[in-house]
Amino acid sequence: MDKILVVDDEIEVCHVLKDFLDLKGYETHIALNGSDALSKIKDIDPCIVLLDIIMPGMGGIDVLKEMKEIDPKIGIIMVTAVADHELAMRALELGAYDYITKPLNLDYLELVVLAKIIDLLE
Repeated sequence: MDKILVVDDEIEVCHVLKDFLDLKGYETHIALNGSDALSKIKDIDPCIVLLDIIMPGMGGIDVLKEMKEIDPKIGIIMVTAVADHELAMRALELGAYDYITKPLNLDYLELVVLAKIIDLLE
């Protein structure tokens, strides 16, 4: 089963995404901050991470850098309420697979997750 880690400091967002992804057949885990996310990727070895950019403490860009050092193949999809072209470009340059803004279109999110999983199989 494909494992997905949802990282967001908003617990409601985490639960909505977890419920949605669980219904789609994924094994979904939640982390509410960057340091917890870094611990969990070592423990659960997810293939996909949905990573919020703006979080207290360690922000998403810093978490992205560290996750890519731990596992360069991990599929990281940045999720944010801030539509910032420069930030999006930076995240993509650092290895993020995609950059999605809130409010999330769950159908689009599902397509992006599936596309990355297929990409990982190649």
